[in-house]
Amino acid sequence: MSKEVLDAIITLMTTAFGLVATLAWNEAIQALFAALLPQGGDLAAKFLYAVVVTLIVVVTTIRLGRLAKRIGDEKEES
Repeated sequence: MSKEVLDAIITLMTTAFGLVATLAWNEAIQALFAALLPQGGDLAAKFLYAVVVTLIVVVTTIRLGRLAKRIGDEKEES
């Protein structure tokens, strides 16, 4: 098996596991919102959930980007 094929398999498996973890967190967070907000606010709860998740994703993406840049800068200095 070539290195390229092995790298592709590792990337696909890592992505698949990430998706499974994301779906598990999605269910957990939806259950939390359902427990905290009354049933009458189902539509509002879904929008609030979408906003909160979007904010988490944006903040996490920015922080990971900064971390990657910092690591890249440190490697260039070495």
